[in-house]
Amino acid sequence: MNRIHSSILAAVLLGAIAVPAFAADAPPRVERREARQEHRIKQGEKSGQLTPREARKAERGQRHVARMERRMGRDGRYTPRERARLNHAQNVQSRKIYRMKHNRRHRHLG
Repeated sequence: MNRIHSSILAAVLLGAIAVPAFAADAPPRVERREARQEHRIKQGEKSGQLTPREARKAERGQRHVARMERRMGRDGRYTPRERARLNHAQNVQSRKIYRMKHNRRHRHLG
């Protein structure tokens, strides 16, 4: 009887440790990608590939993705559907950044 209680206690403790680890699985890939896209925007501003208006627009798009991520992650979990939506939103922002950087509108440095 004591052995059964020990097994149950061990399982409960293991579950208590494992659940928070899975619950806080904010996708690090999403955060790394956001950081890379922010870097691309800053680099575009610095090089003159992005006009100040384009840079503001790109940063606004990044804030939109960050808000989506916060709203979806309120419960500490991201469903496969939420991950797909975040990935799609980041793909859209990435394309927009690329297009703005390569649209031949430049801030003239000099």
